[in-house]
Amino acid sequence: MARHQWRRWLVRVDQLDLVERNRDMARTVKVQEAKTTLSALLAAVERGEEFVIARDDVPVARLVPIQEAPERELGFIPFSVPDSFFEPIDEAELNAWE
Repeated sequence: MARHQWRRWLVRVDQLDLVERNRDMARTVKVQEAKTTLSALLAAVERGEEFVIARDDVPVARLVPIQEAPERELGFIPFSVPDSFFEPIDEAELNAWE
């Protein structure tokens, strides 16, 4: 095989390698495209895709799915409310709060 033929084959392999490595990366869209196809981009984000929005090929924002916060157990400090808390207050104390 001639030298230039090997070169073309190596370049092709490198390009395929880049495609494989970038498969999970975010796709870059320009601001104008993002404005005109926002609904489609949001639908893709709902499916789990990520996008980088760029202005003049400079990334300025990421459009990614929102990660739900894990549920937290209430009671992060030890505290109990006494039963007297729920009893009605007398008129004198109620007037003091007004």
